[in-house]
Amino acid sequence: MKTGSSHLAALRDGRMVYIGGEEAGDVTAHPAFRNSVASAASLYDFQAANAELMTIESPTSGRRVSRAWDLPTSYEALVERRRAMEAWAETHYGFMGRSPDHVASCFAGMMMGLDVFESYDPVRAGALADYFRYARDNDLFLTYVIINPQADRSKAAHEQADEYLTAGIVDQDSTGLTLRGAKMLATSGIMANEVFVSCIQPLGPGDEKYAVSLALPMNAPGLKLLSRKSYEAAAPSIYDNPLASRFDENDAVIYFDDVKVPWDRVFVAGDTAMMMKQFHATPAHVLQNYQCQVRLMVKMRFLMGLARRTAEVNGTIALPPVRDTLGQLAAEATLVEGMVYGMEAKGKVVNGFYVPDAQILYSAQVLTQQLYAKVINSLRDLAGGGLIMLPSSTRDFANPEIARIIGKTQQSPTASSEERVKFFKLAWDAIGSEFASRHSQYEMFYAGATFVTKGHSFRTYDWAQATGLVDNVMASYSVGSDMALSEAAA
Repeated sequence: MKTGSSHLAALRDGRMVYIGGEEAGDVTAHPAFRNSVASAASLYDFQAANAELMTIESPTSGRRVSRAWDLPTSYEALVERRRAMEAWAETHYGFMGRSPDHVASCFAGMMMGLDVFESYDPVRAGALADYFRYARDNDLFLTYVIINPQADRSKAAHEQADEYLTAGIVDQDSTGLTLRGAKMLATSGIMANEVFVSCIQPLGPGDEKYAVSLALPMNAPGLKLLSRKSYEAAAPSIYDNPLASRFDENDAVIYFDDVKVPWDRVFVAGDTAMMMKQFHATPAHVLQNYQCQVRLMVKMRFLMGLARRTAEVNGTIALPPVRDTLGQLAAEATLVEGMVYGMEAKGKVVNGFYVPDAQILYSAQVLTQQLYAKVINSLRDLAGGGLIMLPSSTRDFANPEIARIIGKTQQSPTASSEERVKFFKLAWDAIGSEFASRHSQYEMFYAGATFVTKGHSFRTYDWAQATGLVDNVMASYSVGSDMALSEAAA
């Protein structure tokens, strides 16, 4: 099976990552990335140590690989798949939004709808099927870039000032196509083996050159990753930033500087309609976002733990208003969990595969986009000034005079001064730090703008059933019905 050490070795592949104005070099050793990369690698060690729960046997290679590659054919198989994803999420407390099971779920969903690709182009469908087997058998960590640079959002991709601002086909021949331009947002790209390049945004006439779906290794010649600021690098210690120091999965813009892509890595080329079909006419979009809700379910449990511990550390757990807040938070966390179970229970068989229910999924996305900020604000309210009345760093404890004052001012009925500081450092990193702010933004927008998720909810809701009830009751009476009912009663 794949292990953490083998994953780390695969990342030392000469990929071109830029941060702080220079090339990063080995991402497994660079101080901006090394801890988070190690956390990603540890997922494979956890997987190997829990093989029965976490893995399946590849039907083509016989190798044990992540259960995320499984194509469930029953409710029970989907639940087993979810239990594996849940266990992985617990290792990072839900803070790695683009863990390896996310894009694997996207490809699994496309394989479930391979007939959609076959109707488009049997050759491209064959390339997708071959790549899926390759990625599964090697248990690849995939990321994706499926959003175009923002630039002027009032204009289509082909109307931007720079024709190749958005990654598009600049040339093609018998061996493949050449890609030039940028895509975002390669979350976890630093620690991934390969990247799926596509577009989930609507494309129209004139945008054909940007209608591509393909896969590339992260060290492909001409592929360049421009990292955002590293929160890991800004963390002085694990004690001071226990989450940012280890789980900053990173985000990056990928620029394709005339990258050659062989045809066996190309799944769609030049068909704007197929861009939407690959996600929405197959189970891909549902399966990948179902994984997101499983991860968020775990993250909500973690936040509930912070809420409860905050009340205990502050000695407010017995106060009725605090219990009221905790009860509300518990109901909201249970809502997320219940919707995950509902997606599974209400799922259905499509092409022989068992797919989570889209209606509940998209309802969950709409509600959780609103809910996350509300939960964070409730946690802030519970903590009060305790989040910011903290020593500057763990080094303060090394100074006897400062440590004496800390011991006097950081008091709690349930924790020592050091444990109180440790807890609130964790809470701040989860809800108030720059790392936490990025997560608030991520949970709001990873599924798209709110009008997008609400559009999916509108599209998948059973309006016929709802309006049918209205129509039925209206058909049960007419003008004069009240009089007739009165006479019948008399």
